[in-house]
Amino acid sequence: MKSPTQREGKGSRFWIVFASLNLALFLAAIELLAVPNALPTIASALSSKSEFVWVGSAYALASTAFLPFSGGLAEAFGRRHALITCVGLFFVGSAICGGAKSMAVVIVGRTVQGLGGGGIQSLSAIILADLVTLEERGLYASVFGVTWSIANFVGPLIGGALASAGAWRWLFYLNLPIAGVTSFVTLIFMDLPTPAGTFSEKIARLDWIGNSLVVGSTTACTLALTWGGIVFPWNSPRVLVPLIVGIVGFCIFVLYEAKLASHPLVPWVVLSNRTSLAGYLQTFFVGVVALGIVYFSPVYFQAIHNASPIRSGVLTLALSALAPASMFAGAMVNKTGRYRPQMWTGWALILIGLGVLSTSDVQTPIGRVIGFLILLGVGMGFNYSTTVFPVQAPHLSVSQCACIEFRDVWGVTIGSAVLQNELSSRLPASFLSSFPGGVSITYSAIPSISSLEPETQQQVKQAFADSLKTLWEVLLGIAFMGALSSLLMRGLPLHRFRDEKWAMKEKKNIESDGDANEATLEHA
Repeated sequence: MKSPTQREGKGSRFWIVFASLNLALFLAAIELLAVPNALPTIASALSSKSEFVWVGSAYALASTAFLPFSGGLAEAFGRRHALITCVGLFFVGSAICGGAKSMAVVIVGRTVQGLGGGGIQSLSAIILADLVTLEERGLYASVFGVTWSIANFVGPLIGGALASAGAWRWLFYLNLPIAGVTSFVTLIFMDLPTPAGTFSEKIARLDWIGNSLVVGSTTACTLALTWGGIVFPWNSPRVLVPLIVGIVGFCIFVLYEAKLASHPLVPWVVLSNRTSLAGYLQTFFVGVVALGIVYFSPVYFQAIHNASPIRSGVLTLALSALAPASMFAGAMVNKTGRYRPQMWTGWALILIGLGVLSTSDVQTPIGRVIGFLILLGVGMGFNYSTTVFPVQAPHLSVSQCACIEFRDVWGVTIGSAVLQNELSSRLPASFLSSFPGGVSITYSAIPSISSLEPETQQQVKQAFADSLKTLWEVLLGIAFMGALSSLLMRGLPLHRFRDEKWAMKEKKNIESDGDANEATLEHA
């Protein structure tokens, strides 16, 4: 293990691997951010009245369910093979979505995409943890933030432009060459250690029971929140039973991981530490808030201001403030060795941003809403690049469980449940009657708003504005819980070690005549 004060230079192999990680992350991020802007058009083109709600939820559910499993794959089969598998799943899912003739097929494709996208997200974080020390990680993680921001910049624009041109299928087809390049670079250059053992031995190392509990519990809760108040009443057994089963399942998962699992997804030593627990909670809460804002801010611009898909993509670029904020926060952690001030600043900005956003209505100028989104982007940027530090500061190697984030599915599902329940009681009856799908019309209704009679159009816009206000208030409450959880963490020193089981080393061969050092990379 390296000296705690020694810092290594980075060779060409490191930068190629790091670039491939960003390319893979860009692939997952651009799809997550582009589809919401095009979804009203996709729902309208495929005559979807209610199934469209699963386009977002299916991706997020599959992504969340596969997160812990992808970490187990990386531990058993090695980082490179796991990442190529996830990129391959994303490729297949994109092809299915592009060729879909019905919304049901799109949902199947999005599910497969979600499996790959979730794995890509978790494996990027895991591999970065292998390559650099925790002290350096903030700076490199901020580059991931820039990658997300670039995706945030081009994703809504691409989605809006293709939707406006009636070529939404290319939103999925364009992923295919990017996935191909990512797989090639990963296969050739990401020469990371591969664990020893036969295929059956590696399969046996996977926590099948733990993964099954996570998948089943997440699916049950998602079904309950998706159906509640929309398909069935909240007090219906079809809502209460899966909700209760899901909650109980999560409790059983925690007990199983703590007491029985041979290869636990989440080592109990991590969750029993208050600083690491605070890091996981903040990762969850900031993710729910961020996904809710990213997914539903286009609804505000398209439903209330009659923005076209491409224009709403331009307007939501305000969230790109996440990139410089993420880099600044990461650089400050790298320089000062402190992470709590940046995280508290991020939570303060998120709380203020959601507070002012919840005051917006039909008459609120677009410029003011853009200002609110910029404030939120800065706050999210501060927290996105720093939540890793309280998780990993107490431990040298927790990369295998750093992927347990249930945030994506809850960000989309909670947002959809709140928005559609609110719309069901606010939209004019005459407008609702024209949609056989009932209140499940958040997206499918939007393209028709501009063609309504002036009086009805104003009522519908007001219903969307009031419903979104409630959504912003719910996200404000979730952000407040995130801020409270930040009080649990202690300000621990950031270690300068790497896990030698996975790290790439750089060995220096010094020439006798004093010439420049030549670095060669070899496995740990």
